[in-house]
Amino acid sequence: MIEEALLEAEEKMDKAVEVAKENFAGIRTGRVNPGLFSKVMVDYYGAPTPLQQLASFASPEARTLLITPYDQSSLSAIEGALRDSDMGANPSNDGTVIRITMPELTAERRKEYIKLAHGQAEDAKVSIRHVRRHAKDTMDKAVKDGDVGEDEGNRGEKDLDTLTKKYTDSVDTLLKSKEAELSEV
Repeated sequence: MIEEALLEAEEKMDKAVEVAKENFAGIRTGRVNPGLFSKVMVDYYGAPTPLQQLASFASPEARTLLITPYDQSSLSAIEGALRDSDMGANPSNDGTVIRITMPELTAERRKEYIKLAHGQAEDAKVSIRHVRRHAKDTMDKAVKDGDVGEDEGNRGEKDLDTLTKKYTDSVDTLLKSKEAELSEV
């Protein structure tokens, strides 16, 4: 019973860290990467489709990204979706590829991105703590019902606290590296 609760908690905490990594990848730094456009949806034949499924990406320079659609007929739809996104991107279309040159980050914009990263890290930590609370409630109920002994419940709670600390520290590490990346000029 305790082991199952711990395993489930670990899976969910791991998922929370993965979501934080994905969110951090979507925060722009000095270099352009395809992860920035992971949330861009393109209206492709009437269905909202993620940009990653419609095109390949290449980054010839630090601030330039080339997007080559698999289907040339989707070129204008992709360009429109990029223009409408909140990335601050100004795509240019040469008929076969879309070229995006991202503007240099200002100090003010870097601070905004760092603030955004802190918010996303806090969301991940809240999610981890929520998983901990749920697992602890499960353990407490098992002890109360007499399914497991009190010593085993206490041991499980200590293991849960160790697990929680491990994953919150992991989020903090990700945040520190993202902050350093954003602070780089």
